[in-house]
Amino acid sequence: MKVIDIEEKFSLFTQHWTPKIISELNGQQVKLAKVKGEFVWHDHTNEDELFLVIKGELRLEFRDRSESVKQGQMIVVPKGVEHKPVAEEECWIMLIEPASIAHTGDVQHELTVENSAWI
Repeated sequence: MKVIDIEEKFSLFTQHWTPKIISELNGQQVKLAKVKGEFVWHDHTNEDELFLVIKGELRLEFRDRSESVKQGQMIVVPKGVEHKPVAEEECWIMLIEPASIAHTGDVQHELTVENSAWI
């Protein structure tokens, strides 16, 4: 058990759309990511996904609507729901999701990260 300084962890990387693992609990991983621009449409067949905005604003697009998630807010995307994250400006997010989750679900894309690194 030790305190994790989230801001310090964010200072360790600059890449967008490359989640970094900072902790693990009960089969879930806590990840940090810097995002900017548009991601890829995808879903996760068997896993829910939590997005917590630490800095900036994230828009989650769904096929029938979109949701704006601002700093200090969060949203849970249920399993099987197709979504596309978008950030007009750089946004810092925390993800809490099962360790087994595939970054872009069944979609293979140039932004797909096969194995997130620990920081």
